[in-house]
Amino acid sequence: MNILLLTQVVPYPLDAGPKIKTYSVLRYLAARHRVHLVSFVRSPQEEAAAQALAGWCSGISTVPLRRSRLQDIRSLVRSLKGRTPFLVDRDDSQAMRSTLGDLLHQHRFDAVHADQLSMAQFAVDLPIPLRVLDEHNAVWTIVRRAAAQEGWGPRRGVAELEWRKLRAYEHRICQRFDRVTVVSEEDRTALVEGPSSAWVADIIPIALDTGELSFAPRGPEARHVVSVATMFYPPNVEGIHWFSTQVFPTVRAAVPETSFSVVGARPPKHIQRLGEDGDGVVVTGYVPDLEPILRESALLVVPLHSGSGMRVKILEAFARGIPVVSTTIGAEGIDARSGEHLLVADTPHEFAAAVIRLLQRPEDGAQLARAGRALVEERYDWRTALVGLDAMYSTVGPEAAMASTGRHPDTP
Repeated sequence: MNILLLTQVVPYPLDAGPKIKTYSVLRYLAARHRVHLVSFVRSPQEEAAAQALAGWCSGISTVPLRRSRLQDIRSLVRSLKGRTPFLVDRDDSQAMRSTLGDLLHQHRFDAVHADQLSMAQFAVDLPIPLRVLDEHNAVWTIVRRAAAQEGWGPRRGVAELEWRKLRAYEHRICQRFDRVTVVSEEDRTALVEGPSSAWVADIIPIALDTGELSFAPRGPEARHVVSVATMFYPPNVEGIHWFSTQVFPTVRAAVPETSFSVVGARPPKHIQRLGEDGDGVVVTGYVPDLEPILRESALLVVPLHSGSGMRVKILEAFARGIPVVSTTIGAEGIDARSGEHLLVADTPHEFAAAVIRLLQRPEDGAQLARAGRALVEERYDWRTALVGLDAMYSTVGPEAAMASTGRHPDTP
């Protein structure tokens, strides 16, 4: 089968959760089909990263994406006047539409796989037999939870309007695809709610390659706390600020020798300033090699209070043997139980107590780590977690292809 894979971000290198998810899907599909990747790129580095995937792809097409404050303002104004959410209008691109038109003129595709909501607008009307929307998140729930964190004012009002438009848009667009995949039951429930939900989403969880992540029990040098998260994603920023200011001082008082490493690209200034106070918070920014930091980390914290989907960083920590403390929202979508695979806490006092417990009782962390590794191997390795894609991509036969394209499948 010839599959057209549309991505908003090049799924390489594997330095962010969405990239890891998409890379796993690409690799799984490419082992069974011919996949032509079409992705936005923002720099020469991203262009080079796209070309590095040539071994998996039958073809690669890239489309430059340039954003500016002025363009964002124009998109926001258009969104406020109409039904289209800002996040969708902002990512619309005539260059992407032209590239796809040229590709369909030159090649026959049996399926299009739109990766994330932002790419749905480019795939939904393509004359291709099977159209699949891969929803990493129920996006509207991310914006709704973020809006709830805002104080009352214009920003809160715009965010409230945006999540309502996103909810209506996601509901409409999902019904226009032949198949929709979600990563969790929570996201499926959020997407199909509504009076006219006549479609069903398939749960295909985020997956990773456990064979490439070695299980390493914590040694005596592992005395610190770490967070690994992209720091330009608002829910991560809010969570790190909450942990650093409301939780970590309590941890530091109980375990003075510990420090907290904030790892992730593009931390905003107010997060950078947290590392200037000499209170044990170390803001590293992007780190190309995580191994030295992870080796000295007794646990990973995921202090999220908004967001959606699944956190790949939790699955990676499980695979590596790093104990995890998370909020309920942070652990959402993962079939893990608090006290068995990780510790879950939502208040500053409870979260601090869970972190202190793992710092002072490494044997408890070791027990969680073993259970976490077993869970990932059983449920979230890409070789087994993505098998649902096989049934999805076996639904297009020669007759469907000919009916959609007007050509016999063997016709060039």
